[in-house]
Amino acid sequence: MSLRPPLAALALVLAAGAAATLTAAASAAAEGSVRDEYRGRVTATSGLLLRDRPTRGSRIVGTAPYGSIVHIFCKTGGDEVNGNDRWYLLTDGTWAWGSAFYIDNIGPSPRWC
Repeated sequence: MSLRPPLAALALVLAAGAAATLTAAASAAAEGSVRDEYRGRVTATSGLLLRDRPTRGSRIVGTAPYGSIVHIFCKTGGDEVNGNDRWYLLTDGTWAWGSAFYIDNIGPSPRWC
């Protein structure tokens, strides 16, 4: 009886497991880089109101102070604020929406949601 086929099968299983682990790690690293890739500085002098939806009338869930750096996950269209209908989904502590009118991009423009 030859031991090669079971050992070959075991090697294949181990290689597949290692590949899956590397794929998951690369995916997690890419997700982290997206979070860090898009940032902006708050320009609202009285602070930026953070909302639960990209609308002016939605519930306020927090604020970001003037001059603070915020991490942006993505952008979408929503209610206009002074002629700008872009809203950013922010990932600082809680997921909340902020009007792009009051956020100056640092680096590349955020991706679409």
